[in-house]
Order: sequence, then structure tokens, then C-alpha cells
Amino acid sequence: MREAEIAGDYEQETGKVIVETFQQSGRDPQQVPGVLVYSHGPFAWGKDAADAVHNAVVLEEVAAMAMATRQLVPAIAPMQPALLDKHFLRKHGKHAYYGQ
Repeated sequence: MREAEIAGDYEQETGKVIVETFQQSGRDPQQVPGVLVYSHGPFAWGKDAADAVHNAVVLEEVAAMAMATRQLVPAIAPMQPALLDKHFLRKHGKHAYYGQ
């Protein structure tokens, strides 16, 4: 965040940064119900408070796994976009076929 955003209405500006990031990335916040904000921490949401808490716990667990992976293998490459899409879209896409 820029200094002017921090010095101004910090909470509102933080929300704006999250919204802008979703808009720029083309991602759907209903499909990605949580984010980590640099130098801040997690934000999560859901259909109700319990769902938001669940999403926050999942986000924290995934972040911990990612950190442990980076510590074990610092040079690890990111997952290929095609594989990432496969994992997500087979459960959530228009042609979803895999559910748990």
C-alpha cells in the first residue's frame, strides 16, 4: 500500500486494494474466498460467519504448507497453470466431474 493509503482511511483502503487486485487478476472472489495481504495478514469471507471462519482456517493451513515447502525446497517451481486449473475446474468448473 502507498503511504497515502496507509495514512488515510486505512481499513477502507485495505479493502480497496483487495478489490482492485481481484479486478486486475480477473479472479472471482466467490471462487477464492480468502487472501493474504502483504505486511498485514489474512482476510476471508463466506456465505455466513461460520463459512468465513472455515475459509480463514483453510487459508492459514495452506499458507503454512506453502511456507514449509519453500523452507524445504527453496527453488521449487510454481505449479503449472494447466495443472492448477485441472485441480480447480474438475471440482468447481462448468464441467465439474469430481466431488468429495
